[in-house]
Amino acid sequence: MEVLSHFSHVHPLIFNDEKSHESEEVYCCACGELVSGPRFSCMECGFHLDKNCAEAPAEMDHPFHRKHNLKLRSSSPYVEDNPICGFCNNICENFVYHCSCNLVFHIKCAFLSYKILEKNFRELVDQYPLISSKYSDYISPYSGFYLHKKCFELPLEINHPSHRYHSFFLQFNTDHLPCQMCQEIQHQGLVYCCSLCKFVIHIKCVSPPPIIQDLSSHEHPLTRWLRESPFTCDACGTLGNYVSYICMTCSLMVHKKCISLPRFIKSVYHDHPLSHEYFVVDNECTAQVCGFCHEEVNMECGSYYCSKCKFIIHVNCALKEASWYYKIESKDDFDKLNAMLVAITLDPSFLVVEMIKYGENVINTKIKHFSHRHNLVLSDEIKDRSYCDGCSQLILTSFYGCLECDFFLHKSCVELPKKQQILSLIHQDFFVLIPNCIFICAICVQQCTGFAYRCEVYLCKEHVCVRCADITLSCMSGGHKHLLLFYNRYFGQCCNACGDIFDGDSVYRCKACNFNVHSVCINLHSQTAWHKVDRHYLVLTFHEDTDYSEYLYCDICEEQRSPYTWFYHCAICDNSAHLHCVVGDHPFIKRGMTFIDSDHPHVLVFVEKVYDYPRCCNCGQHCLDLAVECSDAECKYIIHWSCSTLYNRLLEYI
Repeated sequence: MEVLSHFSHVHPLIFNDEKSHESEEVYCCACGELVSGPRFSCMECGFHLDKNCAEAPAEMDHPFHRKHNLKLRSSSPYVEDNPICGFCNNICENFVYHCSCNLVFHIKCAFLSYKILEKNFRELVDQYPLISSKYSDYISPYSGFYLHKKCFELPLEINHPSHRYHSFFLQFNTDHLPCQMCQEIQHQGLVYCCSLCKFVIHIKCVSPPPIIQDLSSHEHPLTRWLRESPFTCDACGTLGNYVSYICMTCSLMVHKKCISLPRFIKSVYHDHPLSHEYFVVDNECTAQVCGFCHEEVNMECGSYYCSKCKFIIHVNCALKEASWYYKIESKDDFDKLNAMLVAITLDPSFLVVEMIKYGENVINTKIKHFSHRHNLVLSDEIKDRSYCDGCSQLILTSFYGCLECDFFLHKSCVELPKKQQILSLIHQDFFVLIPNCIFICAICVQQCTGFAYRCEVYLCKEHVCVRCADITLSCMSGGHKHLLLFYNRYFGQCCNACGDIFDGDSVYRCKACNFNVHSVCINLHSQTAWHKVDRHYLVLTFHEDTDYSEYLYCDICEEQRSPYTWFYHCAICDNSAHLHCVVGDHPFIKRGMTFIDSDHPHVLVFVEKVYDYPRCCNCGQHCLDLAVECSDAECKYIIHWSCSTLYNRLLEYI
């Protein structure tokens, strides 16, 4: 009786060469497969090892990984999660061969790869059937893993004209190096590699086609230039070094990956479609910066360009993520999209009822806006603490008002387009302007009332407030003298407005001065605000002039203030306050707006009691902040806004 002492089990294993009965299913604890032949078993524990797995070497010198030996382990080498096999790309749950380079094999995959190295095709076909398809023949050893017959026949060592110093060996790309032919990284599977020079070529890139014709991106054939020769790609403007394709007619040299660049795209970073240009002529001789990264664009190389707006963006910036653009198939589709965008801009949100002329200027004195049933009249008579029904902000300049009801709109809110693409949401579909909403903005996550831009795509239905919908690629702020540029994601440093650290937030920046502010802070804090602590309006202030920073306090909460962040200030009364202390938790809910909710049978109205604080009919606590009150004077119903069912329904969308 043959007995085996195996590192993976505490008891001796007894050899059994009998075939398993049909009623007895025995699985190998090393590879997880059903054992039908000879095996080593511990009958006391029900532990079984297939004979091949039991006799597997403790270390393997694997030619597909020449750096180190692979060590056999009975379980995952990692504390969290099971690793992925570098050969078949499936999860490893049993025995593995492991290297400190984070390369892991199923035990059977290690054996199989050796059979491939030995070119024992007949043994492979006997064990794993050859399957034919309309594309090619391939071997399917087990579920989820396929090996083309042509890949089985790949040479283990090659020489290549792009790198003439050393040979290339078929290896796993454990260093995750980019292919020098196409610049893309292949994390799984085999590549040809020169480990000494860290030079990798994908299997499919070893023999790129010598001539490429019938291109949608270029009208002439492109010829391969396969030699180590540094160049700047005329299609994308970045460097290349090994393989290029040349158009002899146009004197262009491009990366292999840039051959298939889309000719036309629609980017989320611009209102109009963009066309790919190999160079852009600028007779004004001005430096052009990319609309995404704001770095200079080499006008002599390829970029995506809008001739209407002179908007330009690097090729790699425009195509950085698939969700940021879509391909426009033809010039006809390009022209149709441009025409549709023009039609959208010509569809106004209002009709002119009356107007007057002052010289060449036309002033619309009375309009019919789609959001209100009555006509609205232009007025310069600013009422004390009136708020716009569009953006819920204070009205401090001329506005349109209804003579029949308490409805006001800023002139800028009247002129909002009915449809708009939202920059910071990276959303290709247009958002539609909807009035009389109570919602949570998908960008600033503030609870808002009034106008909202809503996505009409099925199952999306995101809402965006009119302030966040107005985020552009650049803006001016009272807090800084230079133009601020928009960056979709930014990490590190602190916001000059609120003091919080950036963690992938969208920001406005002045790189020259290292001035950085959240895009939300730009939109959240209006230039003028009101609070009961002061009888005057408070002005947004960006710099603290006093030298006594240790004596700076907020006149609302009486806590210390930072001299490096924005605050609200009344110069007359010398009152200063934190931003949040002034705007509160619900700065964009218009007090006085009415709505209907299941909490109460009557019409409800948003209120904020300034001096008299009644008790909430729901929780019994005083209503110190935003509350919901019955509009019927005889009904004494009032509850905290946070106690209402509508408030809690809104929170479900965050």
